[in-house]
Amino acid sequence: MKIKILSTLLLLGVLFAFPAGASAQSYSFSVPVEDVQVYWNADGSLTIDYTFVFDNDSGADAIDYVDVGVPNSDYDLGSVTADVNGGMVVDIQESPYVDPGVAIGLGSASIRSGQRGTVHIRIGRVSRVLYPDDTDSNYASAVFSPTWFDSSFVHGTTDLTVTYHLPPGVGPDDPRYHLPGNWPGADEPDSFLDSEGRVAYRWRSTAANAYTQYKFGASFPAGAVPESAIVHQSAIEKFFQAIGPVLEALLPCGCIGGVFTFIVGLGIVGAWSENKRKKQYLPPKISIEGHGIKRGLTAVEAALLMEQPLDKVLTMILFGLVKKNAATVVTREPLKLQVAEPVSESLYPYEKDFLKAFQVENLALRPRALQETTVNLIKSLQEKMKGFSRKESIEYYKTIAEKAWGQVTAAGTPEVKAQAIEENLEWTMLDNDYDNRSRDIFSRGPVYVPMWWGRYDPGVGGGARTASAPSIGPTRGGSISLPRLPGADFAASVVGGVQSFSKNAIGDLTGFTSKVTSKTNPVPVSTSSGSNWRSGGGSGGGRSCACACACAGCACACAGGGR
Repeated sequence: MKIKILSTLLLLGVLFAFPAGASAQSYSFSVPVEDVQVYWNADGSLTIDYTFVFDNDSGADAIDYVDVGVPNSDYDLGSVTADVNGGMVVDIQESPYVDPGVAIGLGSASIRSGQRGTVHIRIGRVSRVLYPDDTDSNYASAVFSPTWFDSSFVHGTTDLTVTYHLPPGVGPDDPRYHLPGNWPGADEPDSFLDSEGRVAYRWRSTAANAYTQYKFGASFPAGAVPESAIVHQSAIEKFFQAIGPVLEALLPCGCIGGVFTFIVGLGIVGAWSENKRKKQYLPPKISIEGHGIKRGLTAVEAALLMEQPLDKVLTMILFGLVKKNAATVVTREPLKLQVAEPVSESLYPYEKDFLKAFQVENLALRPRALQETTVNLIKSLQEKMKGFSRKESIEYYKTIAEKAWGQVTAAGTPEVKAQAIEENLEWTMLDNDYDNRSRDIFSRGPVYVPMWWGRYDPGVGGGARTASAPSIGPTRGGSISLPRLPGADFAASVVGGVQSFSKNAIGDLTGFTSKVTSKTNPVPVSTSSGSNWRSGGGSGGGRSCACACACAGCACACAGGGR
């Protein structure tokens, strides 16, 4: 007797029916562990790698076949491989029960009553699985739903992990994860670079089960794959994409009749429009558009608005705190701060969060605290930018940065330059060419550095200072009381400060940024569960009367029952 796994890959809105005689089968099992690796490849194809751990119940029939659906008929059966408990499986064929799908014959490795077995199935190549993102034509949408089982046969909880591996060349700031559907775990996936350097999203829940359909999705720049790999819809396909979920709910057998489709479709055009309105993405960083300039941002907030690297943004926060005598750099390697007590109430919220992060004694946990600081700052900035034009505001702050550089450059004496540096240093950092410009301008002669610089760079002016810095200017005798450095040394200290912060406080910048953007990425707002879940253009179709599919950015496969 053979088990057939209810499976759906890359789908939305699937109904299924059981073949005749399925109810007569006597099988009962659990799936304590399931791991799914989903690879979106450079050529636009998909590779799916399943690892199932089956516990077959005592008294149940053996599990000797596993049927797994594939997204569509555009798959390479020759690319499918499988093994059971490490032993290769040779019986791999098209499934007579899953259309389209593959049947894996376990043969002598069948999982007997009361036994545990690990089944590994790799579907090497599936084509036509990407669709245009319906909110951004420059993005491709990729939606995936792991296989699930008939609840009549499977029971218990499953430790389920689903990992998305995005195409090579997709940067950490580029992709957008979608909110998962029906998922009992966290909506926000862990994000990281895999062993191949590819951006990866990972969802995991120990409270999942093997009989519920879960849906996951992501969008990434369409240029990462060939244009021909992205499936474009006709108007009629888009129409059926919209009405499919409603029809699925209304039709108990899953069959879509042409006349009934037309009648019901006319009544739900309005629902389609409303559903699409609800499925909007949040911007990957800050891209809320409105009219007019948002004035009054701090240099730090302006840097985030202009999407400056996060190590530079955090260094700017540190500059501000040192200037305010709220913190002193004790050592740079590792970066250790002496926080002034009590913490001033006049500090910005993000400055207070920053100081709290550096009060975390465990250096391994500090980057996480700094990530939270950054995420909170981004969310605060998003609120401030509501109703204002991001584009106009960026141009405005670019002008401020250029004026700041102009004041430093135009300074006729080291004393005047020192004053300009004191007033404008953070604003000059908004320049994308800040590193080279600093080396060029500051290296032209000796530089009188601000008195607070010794609290930032312990090697200047006799080491770190904890007392309040005196005002910049000449002493009674007319001489300058500020520390003096060769211009090249000051330029190196300014530019190296950002690099030092990245190395000694947050570690890998790419990984740090990925953790932040995973929480500020655009995601579709999903207010419903089940089939009424969308993520971006595209449509899949059912392959038989037992299946009604409607999806966005996905394809569809259907299955049912056992054999």
